[in-house]
Amino acid sequence: MLGFLLRLLPFWVREPLLIAVGSVLGVRIMYLAVRDHDRVAAGLGVVFLVFTAIRVHAVIRALRARRNPSPTASADGAAVDAAAQPQAQAQAQAVTGSRPRPDTPEKEHNAWGQAVAAVAVFGALGAALWVAPRFMPSDDNAPQPASCSGGAHEELPKAYKDTPRPVTGEELCKALNRPDLAELLGTPEETATTASSTNNTAPLTDGKVAQPEAEVTFDTYTVNVSATYNELSTGQYVKLMKFGDEKDVKTLTVLGRPAVLSSDHTMKLEINLGSGGSGGPVGEGPLARTLSVALDRKDRGGYCDITVWSTSGALPNDSALLNIAEKVLPRIPERPAR
Repeated sequence: MLGFLLRLLPFWVREPLLIAVGSVLGVRIMYLAVRDHDRVAAGLGVVFLVFTAIRVHAVIRALRARRNPSPTASADGAAVDAAAQPQAQAQAQAVTGSRPRPDTPEKEHNAWGQAVAAVAVFGALGAALWVAPRFMPSDDNAPQPASCSGGAHEELPKAYKDTPRPVTGEELCKALNRPDLAELLGTPEETATTASSTNNTAPLTDGKVAQPEAEVTFDTYTVNVSATYNELSTGQYVKLMKFGDEKDVKTLTVLGRPAVLSSDHTMKLEINLGSGGSGGPVGEGPLARTLSVALDRKDRGGYCDITVWSTSGALPNDSALLNIAEKVLPRIPERPAR
């Protein structure tokens, strides 16, 4: 049916139409083929482009025949102009009452006008098809990034009410779960599998120190961010590290705040779901790298921990932690003076 309708169109409308559609589809398919490394799509794109090139060649021959009429050119051009001649002549007779010559300038102008109009209309349609996938929801089965969950509607502990301007776990999760987080970790092809947050209090403080926390997990790395609103300055924290098991301790400044990098092993807990339901002993888990940054520039107390680890034991470069800190810290209000 579509082919029959196309044959009814005048030559100077049909051919520019086919050229516009063929070029738009060909370029679009070739772009998708290169992006997805799809050879079948690349072959299909080549077919569309070759078809378009043939139609362009036919239009060029017709234009040359109309500009330089000759017995040979007339014979060649008659085939391509056969569909356009009867309708154009009938329209001209109805308006002027006389039969126009094949080489009148007015008809040449009309042919070009039809070609330009067809290219403009179908160029606009092609552009709409090109940009539509960017604004329309995708129907593919690609995994979607995890959204923050947990701690969003729970009642905050009393420690949060007693702390000036504390950040919540939900706010930390939104600050951490960025679209470019995987790229900051050096694994841009990965998608976050889980994202969660809690409004905890620091251990061994009898619930008096707020310690919100957020965590985002990828296939390779897990990132945890927490803010501890105690009275411990970063300088005092570094001194305590000398008595602990932290390794590769390195002091530095991040966004004008005192900071320290350190390494320590995570804990590994095995749970037996058999008849007894007992858990195994707590063991040593994979190594984790932590960047601790003061909550304010004057280091009045409290700090933000950004920790990264993986089940394989591999760790990203320290620059990844610094890049994450530069994105997350501005979302955490500085601790006001007390």
